[in-house]
Formats: sequence, C-alpha cells, structure tokens
Amino acid sequence: MDNGYMLFNHFRVPRSAMLSRYAEVADETGAFVSMGHPAVVYGSLTYVRGQIIMHARLVLARAVTIAVRYCSIRRQFRDRDSKSPQDDEMKVLDYPTVQIRILPLLATTFALHYTGEYMYELYRKSRETIEAGDFGPLAELHSASSGLKSLCTTLAADGIETCRRAMGGHGFGGRSGLVGLNADYLSKPTVEGDNWMITQQVASYLIKKISEAVKDPHATPKDPTDELFQYYLKNRSHRVPQTVVKDGTIDDQAIVEIFQWRAADLSYRAYQARVVEKKGWTKMMIQLHNLSRAYSEQILVTNFYKSFSTLSSLSSPTPNVLKICFRLYALYTLDQAASSFSMTAAVSPESVYGLQDIILELMAELRPHAVKLVDAWSIPDFLLDSALGRSDGKVYEELFDMAHRRNPLNKVTFDPNWRSEDIVMGSGDGGKHVLAKL
Repeated sequence: MDNGYMLFNHFRVPRSAMLSRYAEVADETGAFVSMGHPAVVYGSLTYVRGQIIMHARLVLARAVTIAVRYCSIRRQFRDRDSKSPQDDEMKVLDYPTVQIRILPLLATTFALHYTGEYMYELYRKSRETIEAGDFGPLAELHSASSGLKSLCTTLAADGIETCRRAMGGHGFGGRSGLVGLNADYLSKPTVEGDNWMITQQVASYLIKKISEAVKDPHATPKDPTDELFQYYLKNRSHRVPQTVVKDGTIDDQAIVEIFQWRAADLSYRAYQARVVEKKGWTKMMIQLHNLSRAYSEQILVTNFYKSFSTLSSLSSPTPNVLKICFRLYALYTLDQAASSFSMTAAVSPESVYGLQDIILELMAELRPHAVKLVDAWSIPDFLLDSALGRSDGKVYEELFDMAHRRNPLNKVTFDPNWRSEDIVMGSGDGGKHVLAKL
C-alpha cells in the first residue's frame, strides 16, 4: 500500500482551498486563527474509525461465511467411538477442535455489528451537540472509536487467519477466498492509528475520567463512563465477585457487569500507578494497552446485550439464537482473559473453572444454526470470491471446473523435448499465444 506524497516548492495555496471550517489564515495579517474547540479536528477521524469497525464486521463475516460453509460440507474420518463401519464420516464443523476456532468468531461478527451501529448513533448525536457548540461528548466519542478501532481490526485480521487454518490445506489454496482477503485486510491494524499506539489515547482518557471521579464521586455523570466509575468507587470496598450461572441459568446481566467491573478496576489500577505512584508512562504501556482492550470489550458486550431489547419483533427462534451468540462471544472472551477477570475480582473462581464446559454446551447449541447465521449476512458469491464458500455448496465441482475446464493450460500439449524451442507442440511461436491467455 503506497499513499504517496506531494511536495510544494514556493507554491502559494489559495485561502479558498484550505478547507477552513474550524481554522483559517487571516486575510490581512496571515496569522493562523482557530475557531471553536481545538479537539473538533478529531470529528472526521472518529467517523472514519466508526466505518472501520463496520468494515471489520463485514470482513470477518466474509471469512466466517467461507469457513462455516466449507466445514459444513467437508467430511473427514468417522467418529472414533462409532460402532458401525458403515457410518458416514463426520462433518469437519462437528469436531469441537474446529468449532472452538470458528463458532466464537461467528458470534463475534454480531458483536461487531451491534457496536458498529452504536458508534454510528453516537457519532450522529455527538455531531448534533458539536453543531450546537457543545464539544463535551467529543472526548468520549474519540476514546471509544480509538479503542474499538484497535480491538475490532485485530479481531478481524486474526479471525481471517484462524478461519484459513481451520479449513486445512484447501484454506491456503488460491480459490479459498481467504488468501487474498487476508492480504487485503492486513493493513487495517496499522492504518488510521497503529493498534498498539492509539490505545494510549484511550488509557489517557480513562485515567483522566477516573481521576475526576475520585476527586468528586458525587458529581452528576456526563456519560456512561462517569456512571461506571462512580458505581465502581461506591462498591469497591465491599465487592462480591459475580457468578456466571445462577440457579442453573446463565445470568446475562451478570456477564455485562463482570466486563464493566474489570474495565473500571483496571482503570483504577492505572490511576493508582500513574497519578498516585507517579509511575513512568513508558513503563506502563503494556498495562495501558490491556486497559484499552478491556474497556473496548465491555463496550462490545454491553451493546450486544442491549440489542436484545429490540429483538421482540423478530420471529422465534431468532432472539434465542442471538442470545446464544452473545453468551458464546462474552464467555469465550472471558475465558481467554480469565486471569485479568480473576485479578480484578470481577468474577468468582468457581465461574472461571466451569467456563470451558459452558462454552462447549453453547457451541453445541449454536452448531445447527451456523449455516443459517452466515447466510443471514447475504454476502453474494462474487464478493466472497471463493470456491469453498459457495452458497449452493458445490465446493468440489467448482474446484474441478476451475482447475480443469477453465484452465487454458489444459487445452494445449506441452512439448516434452527439452531441446525444442517451442513450449507448446506445433505452435511455432514459443508458446506466446498460451502465455498471453494467462
């Protein structure tokens, strides 16, 4: 990827071409004049990052669609506990070792979708207040968009590669649709802010917000982050770790609170290290990155949970299936960072110990709906550009057709005589007409 550059040598840029909505150069004196809040320049940046989040959802959905469809068709080996030699080989997606790689990513696509919609709505409301002269919501918008850009593009980029590997050798083939997708998307964790660097902006904002909450814990909250920190400071001294399962049922509200508590506790730890103990910023960078990720993950989980309130109009069993997706995404994420949740007293040790069994049960519940869930994205075959992810399921017919009937090399006979100057027998042109078709 080459963005290019432009050099000017003694060139006078006319004032009409300076895009001077919030800043300008005075006509009389040539002095730079800033109008309004200086942070307004982040407005368009946050909009682009909001688009990046939705794009991450689409890209990950493409990869997961290919993986789910192919692994639902591909069969390999009979069940080792099968009693009959006539039993069919198992579909690859029925293996838990494949499910654990693909199905959490399937759930992640919906988590990204609902948070992407939330970011668009947050941007719209923020623009309205900015146009009215109130720049208060801009910091919250910029922080959320920065953290989510880092998290979502990382999830998508890593998810593409995970899907490719889960599909075996065919996943690395040129017609899988994932090799090109992977190469095209790999720039996103770097562009519009390197994913490790921009997390410092998120952490800086959170440290500032919790510092304000510590100074005045009874102030009127201005945004959800203020509410979260005030709740945390009020309950920190008598915190009782939450349990995921209550009375034999998964407690969805408790899951949300677990993620929110971890984000608040890590913010307070960063505040203690930076503000109270005066620890150096550079030495805290890994801690700050982990804080940003935790904060962004609670945004994903919170918005996914809130989306259920809008699902009453959908036909059954759609709401229940999406609830399974929510639980799988949240609990898989919790399991991957179990030490962080335990350290912050967000979740009880008993809940952590039982997570893997719950995740296995959720994947078994989601498996019958996997193909329909990826079909719900309605991604056309021409966009997937994959022989393995065809909507009609004709994987092997397509692979054979592309390698045999549509390959121009199969229509010619190569000269086996290494002394001959002709590549193709009887061509007389060294095979140039064949090479021109490739």
